[in-house]
Amino acid sequence: MPHAAPAAGPAPVLLDAAAGVPMGPQARAALLAALDDGWADPARLHGAGRRARQLLDGAREALADGLGVRPDELVLAPGGCAAARWAVQGTRLARRRAGPRVVHSAVEHSCVLHAVGDDGTAVPVDRLGRVDPAAFAAALEGGAALACLTAGSHEVGTRQPVAEVAGACAAAGVPLHVDAAQAVPREPVPAGWSLLTADARTWGGPASVGLLAVRTGTRWRSPLPGTAREEGVDLPAVLAAAVGLQAAQALGPAEAARQRGLVDRVRARVAAEVPDVEVVGDPVDRLPHVVTFSCLYAEGEALLTALDRRGFRVSSGSSCTADTLEPSHVLVAMGVLTHGNVRVSVHAGTTADDVDRFLAVLPDAVAEVRRAAGVEGL
Repeated sequence: MPHAAPAAGPAPVLLDAAAGVPMGPQARAALLAALDDGWADPARLHGAGRRARQLLDGAREALADGLGVRPDELVLAPGGCAAARWAVQGTRLARRRAGPRVVHSAVEHSCVLHAVGDDGTAVPVDRLGRVDPAAFAAALEGGAALACLTAGSHEVGTRQPVAEVAGACAAAGVPLHVDAAQAVPREPVPAGWSLLTADARTWGGPASVGLLAVRTGTRWRSPLPGTAREEGVDLPAVLAAAVGLQAAQALGPAEAARQRGLVDRVRARVAAEVPDVEVVGDPVDRLPHVVTFSCLYAEGEALLTALDRRGFRVSSGSSCTADTLEPSHVLVAMGVLTHGNVRVSVHAGTTADDVDRFLAVLPDAVAEVRRAAGVEGL
C-alpha cells in the first residue's frame, strides 16, 4: 500500500511586512482582469487603446486620491526605489543653480542615500532615531537643491518631525522630499512636503509600481531621456496598485491600532523574556507596524536562519550584505547595538496567534544562536 503523505506543518508566518506584503485578493483580481481588458497601448486611438487609456486614467485618479494629490501631480515609477531616485535626480536637474547639495537625515533609506551620492549633508539623529528640527534647519544654511526626510523609519519605526522640518525648508526656499513608503497607507503624512514617494509593495500591490507626487509649483524635471515623464508603465500593475491602496486604506485607523497593539506586545515581552536585549526606536511616537530589537552575543543572520527554521520570516536591520559587509547605517547612526538585530513588521494578515507563537519560540532561537557562538549561561 502507498505510504500516506506526511501531514503538512503550519504555513510560514510573514513578519517582514516592511519589505512588502503578498498581493491582496482585490489587487490580484484587478491585475488578472486588466490583463484581458487593459493590454493595449493607452496612446493608441483604436478601441482597445482608448479602453486602456480609460483604465490608466481611472487608476491614476484613485492613486492620487489615496495620496491626497491631484492626478497631474502624480508620476508613476517602476517601483518605490525608482520613485525615490527620480525625486532626487529630477529636483537636482531642475534646480542646478542651487548646486548639487542635498540635506538629509542620517537614517534615510539606502535608495535615497545612493541617489544623493557624495553630495549629501547628513543630519544626525538621537538614540531613538529622530532628527532635531533645529539641527536640520542649521544644515540648510548656505542653500541646497533638496532636503530629504523619511516620514517614519523602515527599520525602527520612529516617526520624524516632518511638519517642523517642512517649515524650516520653506523658510530656506528648499523643497522637501518625504519618503512615505512605510507611512502610506497606514497613516496620513504631515503636510508641507514638496515631493512624496510611496511603494505599492507595502500595501499589497505589485513590486513594479512606485509613486512620486510632485506638488504644483515645485521645480522638478523628469530624469528620463528625452521628454518622457514616465516610461514603461505597466497598466495591469498600476490598476492592481490602485485597487490595493483603496483596500488597504479602507481598513482605516482600527487596523493601525490593531497592528500597534501587536507591536506593543512584542516590545514588552521581548524585553521581559529575552536576556541581554535592547528594543530600539521610539516606544510611542512611531509607525504602528515595526519593531526592532538587538540581542547581545548573537549574530543577526544566524538568528534569521534559526527563526526561519521555526516558521517565522523576519528581517535583520543589521545583517551584513554580500557587497558591503557593513551593519545597518540606521542603527549605527542611532548609536545602538547592531549585532543580533531582528526586525519584526506586521500587516493586515498578521494575527495575535502568529505573534504569540513567534514570542514563544524566540527565546530558544536566541539561546541556540548564542550556544553555537560559544556563549553560555545568558
